[in-house]
Amino acid sequence: MIDILDLNKSYDEVEVLKNINLHIKKGEFISLIGPSGCGKSTLINIIAGLDPASSGQVLLDGKTIKGTDTDRIMVFQSGALFPWLSVYDNVSFGLKNVCKDSKEIKRKVEDVLRKVHLYKFRDKYPHELSGGMKQRVSIARSIVMEPKILLMDEPFSALDEQTKMLLHNELQEIWLETKNTIIFVTHNIREAVKLSDRVVIMGTRPGSIVDDIKVDIPHPRDTTNKDLYYMEKLVFSKLKKEIEKVAREELGDGYKFEKDRFSNDSNNTMGGGI
Repeated sequence: MIDILDLNKSYDEVEVLKNINLHIKKGEFISLIGPSGCGKSTLINIIAGLDPASSGQVLLDGKTIKGTDTDRIMVFQSGALFPWLSVYDNVSFGLKNVCKDSKEIKRKVEDVLRKVHLYKFRDKYPHELSGGMKQRVSIARSIVMEPKILLMDEPFSALDEQTKMLLHNELQEIWLETKNTIIFVTHNIREAVKLSDRVVIMGTRPGSIVDDIKVDIPHPRDTTNKDLYYMEKLVFSKLKKEIEKVAREELGDGYKFEKDRFSNDSNNTMGGGI
């Protein structure tokens, strides 16, 4: 599906990504996690075709990615909705550029609005929606295009915890039904472990892949699952060294990291703000 081969990215003299090699299979849910500034968003932008690599290749089904395409759709942290358009018109906006059959557009849009539980709000405008509802519209606008790959750059980071949990469940349901390939950028360990088939850990700048952890737990997943707790602890143990590097760069070599910041409470949310 996606092959990233010896990928490097620099801006002027600043090396952002170094020697990235990653294979992603069709239908996989992959999370990218790592310290701030490690190049997660840069990597996902290169996959989207929004930013060129300095060297190396990104292949989709064996063909080099050159620019943006509807086979790869991005969901950003902010919904980026058109405020003058209704929910229905926001979701149908991109579809109208590739499909001229009005009945087919209506069928697809109404179907996806039901999937994200927004059908009864189809005539509302963005200013009438909550933050979580706006992000559902953004997700609906993306999946209605039926992309091969859904790219999500911290889509839930600005939401409150309760809304985030609700959207996690909805995203799981959508992914299990559509089997889209999803590449998901997050700072939150619990979010990554709950949703992903694999958690790819990136090291501090220049960003590189330091570990690739398989989460072999059946979907759909519930946060009370004890196996998820142990996976979170494993991911945190791998990520801890990279967080320490960033802390020492910013605060000096005298900085001491706590021995174990991972709570024994399996209901604890882990990783916000990393």
